[in-house]
Amino acid sequence: MDKLEEFVQKLKEDERNRSYTERGILPVFQSSPSARILIIGQAPGKKVEETGIPFNDKSGERLMEWLGIGRDTFYSEDIAIMPMDFYYPGKAKTGDLPPRAFIAKEYHKALRSMMPHIQLTVLIGGYAVRYYLKGKEKKNLTETVKAFHDYLPQYFPIVHPSPLNNIWLRKNPWFEEDVVPELQKRVRSILKK
Repeated sequence: MDKLEEFVQKLKEDERNRSYTERGILPVFQSSPSARILIIGQAPGKKVEETGIPFNDKSGERLMEWLGIGRDTFYSEDIAIMPMDFYYPGKAKTGDLPPRAFIAKEYHKALRSMMPHIQLTVLIGGYAVRYYLKGKEKKNLTETVKAFHDYLPQYFPIVHPSPLNNIWLRKNPWFEEDVVPELQKRVRSILKK
């Protein structure tokens, strides 16, 4: 059994994931030892849980546009996807429940260690930003995303590509005018190497 298989087995055997394992639901992430870009999102949604494919939904379509890559590249060994929770946490009043905190605390470091060639980590949304920028973020997510240059070259914080953020995107046209082109430029530069 290789490291990745052991990692998945440990997740499946974790008592806190028992309800998923009993229903035959596998943890959702994408990992490769040759990955150069790491995407850290929130948690799989219901549709993603059903297919087992990360970002296999409207959010994923928009994210690929923002990154400037197609499905073939997005689901290639160049891109890794490590959500804050590897399982769908359930429905809340608006959107989904937050990712369970223990996943990032207890599992991210081990999975990240299997990807030694990461050159850029894209942090998607508040949960990933707060966890990975720990105290270095600005007063809110909008201000943190505006100040993305402050976190380069390691991290690139962005808002979640969910359709639930359409109002935010309309109110903040600078994101798609200024931030997205810079993200695409960096992704292109890394993937050409």
